[in-house]
Amino acid sequence: MDKRYDHRQFEEKVYKLWEKKGDFSPTSNPKAKPYTILMPPPNANASLHAGHAMYTVEDILIRWKRMQGFATEWIPGMDHAGFETQFVYEKELAKQGKSRFDFDRQTLYQNVFDFVQKNSGLIYEQFKRLGFSADWKRSVFTLDEAVVNFVYKTFEKMEREKLIYRDDYIVNYCTHCGTSLAELEVNHVTRTEPLFYLKYGPFTLATVRPETKFGDTAVAVNPKDKRYKKWVGKEIEVEGLLGKFTMRVIADSYVDPKFGTGVVKITPAHDPNDFQVWLRHKSDIPGPKQVIDFRGRLTGWAGKYKGLKVRAAREAVVHDLKDKGLLEKIDTDYEHAVAVCYRCKHDLEPMIVPNWFIKVNDLKKPVTEAVKKNQVRFFPPPYKKHMLAWLDIMHDWPISRQIAWGIRIPAWYSVEDNPEIEVAFLDADKKVVGGKVGKLLEEYQFDEMEQGLQTLTASKEAHYTITAHKPGKMYLQETDTFDTWFSSGQWPLVTLKESEFTSRYPTEVMGTLSDILKFWISRMMMFGLYLKNDVPFKDVYLWSMVADKKGVKMSKSKGNVINPIELVEKYGADALRMSLIYGTSAGSKVILSEEKVRGMRNFANKVWNLGRYVQSVFANSDAITFILPKGLRPEDKKILDELNSLIKTVTHSLEKYRFNFALEAIYEFTWHTLADRYVEETKIRSQNKDKVCLYTLRNTFLTILKLLHPFAPFVTETIWQELMVLRKYPDQLLLTSSWPDFLLKS
Repeated sequence: MDKRYDHRQFEEKVYKLWEKKGDFSPTSNPKAKPYTILMPPPNANASLHAGHAMYTVEDILIRWKRMQGFATEWIPGMDHAGFETQFVYEKELAKQGKSRFDFDRQTLYQNVFDFVQKNSGLIYEQFKRLGFSADWKRSVFTLDEAVVNFVYKTFEKMEREKLIYRDDYIVNYCTHCGTSLAELEVNHVTRTEPLFYLKYGPFTLATVRPETKFGDTAVAVNPKDKRYKKWVGKEIEVEGLLGKFTMRVIADSYVDPKFGTGVVKITPAHDPNDFQVWLRHKSDIPGPKQVIDFRGRLTGWAGKYKGLKVRAAREAVVHDLKDKGLLEKIDTDYEHAVAVCYRCKHDLEPMIVPNWFIKVNDLKKPVTEAVKKNQVRFFPPPYKKHMLAWLDIMHDWPISRQIAWGIRIPAWYSVEDNPEIEVAFLDADKKVVGGKVGKLLEEYQFDEMEQGLQTLTASKEAHYTITAHKPGKMYLQETDTFDTWFSSGQWPLVTLKESEFTSRYPTEVMGTLSDILKFWISRMMMFGLYLKNDVPFKDVYLWSMVADKKGVKMSKSKGNVINPIELVEKYGADALRMSLIYGTSAGSKVILSEEKVRGMRNFANKVWNLGRYVQSVFANSDAITFILPKGLRPEDKKILDELNSLIKTVTHSLEKYRFNFALEAIYEFTWHTLADRYVEETKIRSQNKDKVCLYTLRNTFLTILKLLHPFAPFVTETIWQELMVLRKYPDQLLLTSSWPDFLLKS
């Protein structure tokens, strides 16, 4: 063996050896008990970041269980990641001077698909650099035909069983680009604008948007604000620009008593916070009134101001409020954040559009019961309470998104039965045409409209047909896609083969970060219980958040991101893997620094040097024995007893997902018990080829390699192959060797 372990010389060779043997697939032994983990699918357009490196936890479990003789199956996959992927692709389009509005919906989808296919293989290659032993041929993509078909069947079943409905939902809408935007696509700019103080019956209230007053449905105060307590629940009469009207006063904790006068107007159609207030008080106040249309002009609710664009309407309204004595004062130095479109930089308008919803009340009840009964265990345990708290407040789930990239909702609208549907499409000259479909059909052919279709907006009252295939000639399909969580929520159901559900479902453990516990874990449990009447996994392990050496979460904006691949190239995959585990308890922060990785590299070198020592004392020796000789000395007996204790500690720690305890015990034993004590105590005996000493040294070191292998697979496998002569079965890989089972007797 070389004097120094050079990871660059061995890691690629070792991984190819594992792949050649085909041992990432489960054993064919019919008596082997199944053990299954589903890899949380990374975004298809992604490259490895520090968070992905925490998948190391799952590889540790898979390698450990494989050595225990289980028929292990770690199934990988990728998520199409709707909003995020389309956003990344659109940035590429922008570099070419193009945008998504230059393409019809189907062409845009295909362009994104091609973009993803070109880039999607990178992260798997990076996972292999980390030593992940997944069954790569089982990879699943959330836009695979089989997945899409399964998702469609789920949606169709839920719609038949009245668990699906359509209702209004508020989104960020760009009236210039003519589309709703995801949060990723929203920029916020700080702007100084006038804050107008309007007279509202007995009150004065402040607003930056007086032009939306025609959509007001209530006046709100904070329930703790004593100034207005007597008004709560009462009707007030308000003098307006279009005449007098009455309005109810409600109390809601959303209202900040320190903003303006502590009284605010509620305009649910054009403010997301007001929309939520309306949802909480909808039994007491009228529904939303849309006073701004999708072209950015005031609607009929605004009376004589109808047709004016927002800025012009604001000027006209303010002018008339002054004339009528309804404008008390103007604060010209009010600073606030304004949402703008990432592409055109125009102000965004909160707009209500119809959305598809899932009724969750009956679906979440079995999940709550399963959590309470510990059918799914959480590590660390406090997250059980977090899950129950989320389930308690979970409300109906809006599942449609106004983007092209994703699984298109299989709802079809007859244009003959729904002439009021709004569409936008590219005509034969590649110009965007929009309007009501019934009117547009007087001028355009249906085929031209269908082929160039970009967006379709149907009211919640529109008639539709749910089917995976077009039900007739004059039908247009919904252009919204499913929320990514709707498809990824079915991950445990689309990754397993039908024949595996009897043996591999529920799966063993699902690893994830705590920030998507409510978005993903709860939904996987909901779908699993709904479709299979059982939980999808037995345990949930919450990974640690990767932070820099100061304990600050890594982010590009903070400039503290560490590229895992750079650390792998410099120090080796084993060093990175161990640095993520050592000193880190479940759910806490991983303090990742180059110094820590370097320290773990030094430990890998220590193990390598121990291997060199073992190899040297057995050189030219006929003293290799696989049977415990007689005549154990106290130092032999002591270290074998300590080794048995270590096996027990590591095994029990892994069973409890205490990975840090396991690795730290191996580290301490290897460095201080074996290297610093036993090797030093027995050097003369080793040189004299004492069979008892050599037996103890051989068994102790090979056992260390087995225990350490799940954490540091490359250096341990490399040494294992170098010490082939010391093994009963020379051709066996460490990857598939047996886990130590307290059999070493002293």
